[in-house]
Amino acid sequence: MGWYVEDFERSLTDAAPATVEAYRRDVSAFVDFAERQGLESIAAVDRRHLRRYVAHLGTRQLARATIARRVAALHRYFRWALRRGHVDADPSLGLRPPAGSSRLPRVLRQDEIDGLLDEPSASVGDDPPHRRLRDDAVLELLYGSGLRVAEVCGLLRSEVDLGRRSIRVLGKRSQWRQLPVTPGAAEALEAWLTTGRSILETADSPADVVFLNLRGNALGPRDCRRILDRRAVEPTHPHALRHTFATHLLDGGADLRVVQELLGHRDLQTTQRYTHVSASRLRSVLAATHPRAEGNS
Repeated sequence: MGWYVEDFERSLTDAAPATVEAYRRDVSAFVDFAERQGLESIAAVDRRHLRRYVAHLGTRQLARATIARRVAALHRYFRWALRRGHVDADPSLGLRPPAGSSRLPRVLRQDEIDGLLDEPSASVGDDPPHRRLRDDAVLELLYGSGLRVAEVCGLLRSEVDLGRRSIRVLGKRSQWRQLPVTPGAAEALEAWLTTGRSILETADSPADVVFLNLRGNALGPRDCRRILDRRAVEPTHPHALRHTFATHLLDGGADLRVVQELLGHRDLQTTQRYTHVSASRLRSVLAATHPRAEGNS
């Protein structure tokens, strides 16, 4: 008897590597909690223990999305355990994350975008040219095409068509999509691929991967975060550029379903959350500029 976390991890053959790692981490965190409560195996877990765990997560000031992901991991874990006969019933049935409104995505101000793409901070001044070329191309794609970090890191040279200013990216659920590339991103990509990449390339570098880190390996999510840490005036997560991309499109009048296609969302409801952000921004503009708005009379 035990927790079978490694067996569960091996069962996730339909999930992306990042998803498998997230499930492993989330289930392991629950196991650590359960063992501190005196539980010795998965068979000893009941609904009360799971509710206590979710309440514990709520006291740690985690984002609601993080708690929801951990609850989803437990649902999948216990469904698997039930199929394998490790439990007699699924104690996660009906388990939900705490109620409450999820936080709106952060949208970067225009001066922040300009600072990242056009006028990076003085700390970048001493960067070797090839590093600046790479970072410019990464940031242009994150904001200009709304890519996920994993999509930037997994981008292949064979999927880049600079002549047509388009790229083909592999998104979630192994779904491909063809995306346009802004002129700025195309220019930055061409400069990196023709001038900068060969400087970082080593004999062990993956031949077809677009972006390399300073060790010549494929660029990873942590590398992307470091780029933002160095270039952003205010703390910024790479995913904020994707949020900003979507919001700016909607602010400019783009159709919601077009934005859905560009972002690679399977469900339109996932895209609709950006309409709330956009509406909030438009209300702020109205309040600040319209002569009949409150505070301007």
